[in-house]
Amino acid sequence: MRIAIAQINSTIGDFSGNRRKILEYTRRAAAEGAELALFPELAVCGYPPMDLLDQDRFVEMNIRTVHILQRELPPDVAVGLGFVNRNPYSRGKSLVNEYGVLLGGALVFEQIKTLLPTYDVFDEARNFEPAREWAAFEYKGERIGFAICEDVWRETDIPGTSYVRDPVRELLSRGLTLLCVPSASPYVAGKFKIRRALAERIAMRGNIPLVYINAVGANDSILFDGCSFAAAPTATAAESAAGRDYPVCVTAKTFEEDLVFWDSAELPEKSGAVSPSAAVAAGEPFRPGLTPQEMDALEAGLVMGIRDYMKKCGFSRAHLGLSGGIDSALVAYLGVQAVGKDNIVCFSMPSRFSSQGSKDDAAELAENLGCRYETLPIETAFNAYLSTLEGVFEKRPFDIAEENLQARIRGTLLMAFSNKFDSMLLTTGNKSELAMGYCTLYGDMNGALGPIGDLFKTEVFALCKRINERSAASGGKAIIPEAIIEKPPSAELRPNQKDQDSLPPYEDLDEILRLYLFENLSRDEIVKRGWDGELAGRIIKAVARAEFKRRQAPPVLKVSPRAFGMGRRMPIARAIYEL
Repeated sequence: MRIAIAQINSTIGDFSGNRRKILEYTRRAAAEGAELALFPELAVCGYPPMDLLDQDRFVEMNIRTVHILQRELPPDVAVGLGFVNRNPYSRGKSLVNEYGVLLGGALVFEQIKTLLPTYDVFDEARNFEPAREWAAFEYKGERIGFAICEDVWRETDIPGTSYVRDPVRELLSRGLTLLCVPSASPYVAGKFKIRRALAERIAMRGNIPLVYINAVGANDSILFDGCSFAAAPTATAAESAAGRDYPVCVTAKTFEEDLVFWDSAELPEKSGAVSPSAAVAAGEPFRPGLTPQEMDALEAGLVMGIRDYMKKCGFSRAHLGLSGGIDSALVAYLGVQAVGKDNIVCFSMPSRFSSQGSKDDAAELAENLGCRYETLPIETAFNAYLSTLEGVFEKRPFDIAEENLQARIRGTLLMAFSNKFDSMLLTTGNKSELAMGYCTLYGDMNGALGPIGDLFKTEVFALCKRINERSAASGGKAIIPEAIIEKPPSAELRPNQKDQDSLPPYEDLDEILRLYLFENLSRDEIVKRGWDGELAGRIIKAVARAEFKRRQAPPVLKVSPRAFGMGRRMPIARAIYEL
């Protein structure tokens, strides 16, 4: 059977646009001789719909779209797609996350999602009722099962999650010849290798081919990388016991819409097959855990995230403050890659403390990128504010109040440009700074999107170096000036200021933040890992105290196991019991 994997970018709530896309891709699949076309989880309404599910009209339009597709789709191609449906059971939540098959103008098969995640960015159990039965779709001599996204992730050890039901086992017991996994699986740097390994494990367990259909695109903070694939076993039972060979037959593009085909009757020759495990192991790590190719994928994901956020929010151009530092340099580069140099404006806003080197570095970067570069000195405005505040400041010495005032003047200017020209402001803060509260409310935190807010400072350096290395390898010059990468980071809000005056060395800070944020370790547990107790306590306290700032920050593009915002929901007013 010839199968089409239709990896599409659905927009949440754009029922007509999503419908047209499903129709277009199905017609293309039919023209290429496909007998089965498969779309991602909740392709009809977009993922995640969140509390739009509370609105009856949203649910009704989603179901109506499926009915329209029944009439419009080619009648001789079976089309699998995800949508929200009413709960068919007598009790439970009012809705289900369903995957249906349309054929010949009818909905001929339905499978409800079983496992409804509530960790990280997910909150599905809030709205959906889980499946209570599992069946096989018989078509063209195949017995096809559908395990929707989380239904296969039971195979992994997800912290804090232990599912009672095993939908994969239930499906395999139905004598399947093919397992399809429609997904909206969010991107995390390096996650592709985990999906491949998971598919191998299930394919080996059932000795059947597996087709993984993943969403692509960005919705708010969440990135979907696509990378859909088909994996088919070629090993005999004895070979499987000794060490199986489950090659990937076809793989869709990363961070792009794609339509790829696979014929289930054509299994690859073992001699030419590359196992997923071997494929993902190739290459030396660019930094611990990520290869250079995965660093490139990370960059592509951030670029797609900016582009999709702007497009789906109705913006065609963006701007940012360009300080001459590494964070704003990376955001400027990513913005230009996302929407083009003609749609990005960079602003230098020097004060009395801005070094000539930083101003020169910012100008050089803008020239390298080819984008518009404007200078708005803030000294006049700063003096006016100081004059206005002179009486109430009671002649107290210069301190953080004056430092933050500069940042807020810059934030005001950037938001004024946003209002005047309908341009989206990109913030430039990284995860290390957001964690420690080393950022200014209504100043450098102003904006609509934080593209690098889920990258630690050390990762910002690594990605900038990778961008320059790739440019050099292709015969070009360094895109991000080396002076920006090499100089000590500084906010330049007072004379001779350096980040390390207020923060621990980033190499230490980021490692402790990983232990605290990703592994949920307390100070004592971090000390057992070999870190200084005073340092660990200082970092934990700062993270907790800065929660109120992060609650007011723009959304960040999620690329780590746990991002601020949707991925880490913490109370603001609390005792810091971890100390």
